[in-house]
This record gives sequence, C-alpha cells and structure tokens, in this order.
Amino acid sequence: MLPRPPHLQNQPTYDSDLPPVPPSDAITVDELDTATNEDRMAAATIAPNAAAGSLGVTVASLGDPTAPGFWLETPLVSSETKGRVQSQSTGRTVKVTLRPISGGGSRVSLSTLQLLDLDISGLHELVVFGS
Repeated sequence: MLPRPPHLQNQPTYDSDLPPVPPSDAITVDELDTATNEDRMAAATIAPNAAAGSLGVTVASLGDPTAPGFWLETPLVSSETKGRVQSQSTGRTVKVTLRPISGGGSRVSLSTLQLLDLDISGLHELVVFGS
C-alpha cells in the first residue's frame, strides 16, 4: 500500500456528521465509500431551483477517495459553504459541502460521484449551486 501524499495528510475536519474514514487497507469502491444509506438519503435532493443561485460550471475528477462525506473542492468558492452539485450528464443533484481550492479543476468525493451515478475515473461537468 502506498503512503498518503503529504498534501493529503492531516486534513482538517470539515463536517462533524461525516461518515467514518475507510479502513487503511481499503482498495475497492465499496470499501472506500463509507457513507450509509441514511447519509445518501440526506444528501440526495430534488433538482435545485433557479433561486438557489448557480455559481458556475466546473469540470471535476475524483478527489481523495479516503476522505469521507459529500463534498466538492472547487475554485468557485472562497470559503467553505453548503451547496449542491448537479451532473450535466445524469441530471442528478446532491447536497455537498463546497470547499475552496485555488486554480485548476475541481475534485469531488467518492460518495458524491456514486450518488450522481458517475464513473469514478472520468472528468465530469457539474453545475455548482450555493445554498
């Protein structure tokens, strides 16, 4: 097993209601995605309305698969906030924590990709909404 890169070590806890961190020997999607059915139901939403305010469209890839929860790291926000993402290809929407990053594309959690019904190895266009 490869060690975790330094930039992913000791990351801050963003949400107290996060699912547990996967076991250190986890290698499959099912082992890495520790979200429960209740977590998934809470994150699944109906399509956002226009009043929610689209922040823009981003291209996202899989982020750290060992970081639990429903989140998107994106340059479209300057501070952590609650929001939603909607897949351009599937139309599905998920409630997420939006986390700021500088430059480049966005990174999305494994649990979010699963609920959006997107392949974990692809690049995906997501519409990002603030709450």
